[in-house]
Amino acid sequence: MEKINFKRYGLYLIRWQLSTPILAGVLYVLSMLDKLTATVVANLIGGLIFFWVDKFIFTSHLLTAQWEIKDEVFCVDCGKKARGYRLVKAKGYDKTSDPRPQFRCEECSAKKTEELRKRGIEI
Repeated sequence: MEKINFKRYGLYLIRWQLSTPILAGVLYVLSMLDKLTATVVANLIGGLIFFWVDKFIFTSHLLTAQWEIKDEVFCVDCGKKARGYRLVKAKGYDKTSDPRPQFRCEECSAKKTEELRKRGIEI
């Protein structure tokens, strides 16, 4: 099963909720037209607006960083038993098929994240 990018999913749900009042406003402005024509025009306007918003949500590299978090792991760097973090995917970095994922405690994860940023990985 494919992992869900909750950042994208959350933004999409917010976008979905925002479309309702926007399209209701368009329908209100078009209320002098018959219902079918007003609905078609409102949907076309919605498509013109939300195509670009959806395109950003589903293709933006700003939203691609994916993390995996586990409650109890042994940090691969310091050996401490703690909540573990690992970067799974970001622009220019993909460990989704890593057969031996490496989890780090919060402190070591912050250091590793900074190291990856210095290497040009956008997190």
